[in-house]
Amino acid sequence: MLKKIGENVKRIRIEKGLTQVDLVGRIEAKIDTTNISRIEKGRTNATIHTLFRISQALEVPLSEICNIK
Repeated sequence: MLKKIGENVKRIRIEKGLTQVDLVGRIEAKIDTTNISRIEKGRTNATIHTLFRISQALEVPLSEICNIK
């Protein structure tokens, strides 16, 4: 599940033409590129709050990030 969520974050970020640094700059909280990298690789269990902030920064619904079909 973590890997699929991470893949979704990475796919959406790339589709929007953003780097990890760009994404971090859009998130209104203390998060760094290392943390984004871990999330995208499925190596960390991000909180729902962090995933929500990422979804806001990517301008997509949280459900799109959490879609694990």
